[in-house]
This record gives sequence, structure tokens and C-alpha cells, in this order.
Amino acid sequence: MASVKIERLNHAFQEEISMILMREVKDEDIKFVTITGVDTTSDLSYAKVYYTVLDDSKKEKTKEALEKAASFIRTKLAERVEVRHTPELKFIYDTSIAYGEHIDKLIDKINEEKAE
Repeated sequence: MASVKIERLNHAFQEEISMILMREVKDEDIKFVTITGVDTTSDLSYAKVYYTVLDDSKKEKTKEALEKAASFIRTKLAERVEVRHTPELKFIYDTSIAYGEHIDKLIDKINEEKAE
């Protein structure tokens, strides 16, 4: 379990990265990315940034654009969040939403079978 300080930093990083993507990044491929969470290591060396996109067909293109913009986003993050060392950002596509939808469909299917 992460410490309270790390949890607060994760939340601050999530909010600030979302704002940077929405307002400052000029690449249209990543304008409508949703940051779903951030998981920072205890030594603040790395941060896994979980994201989703509305259009699954743009998933790979978005990943490439985020990786290109990672240093810019990290620089802007360092200006906004006061930490001694800004972590290196690693962007990871969040599959939990798709998994949740899959589980919902399975539950609906089971309920339909019980009703018959």
C-alpha cells in the first residue's frame, strides 16, 4: 500500500497531466485522452500513467503520440507540482474499463438466462 504522500502525489499528477494534455499539447491525437490513474514508485523515479481513449481504433496512434510527448509533459509537470524529483512517465493503456464492460455483459447474460 502506498503512503499518503505518494497517494496525494498520484492524484496531483493525474490532475495536472490531464490539464497539460487538454490545454498545452498541440498534438490532436492526444487531445481527448482520459487519464484514469497514476501509480508512482516510492522513490519517485517512475510513474505509470494509465489512460483510455474513446475510439479504440486510435489506441496505437495515441500511444505513440503520448510517448513522443512524455518529456514535454514531464517538464510541464515539474513546473506545476513541487517535488524534488519529477518521475519518468510511462504511459499504459487502461484495460479496466473494457474488462468492466465485459463483466457487465456476462452478468446481463446470466440474468437473461435465469429469467427464461
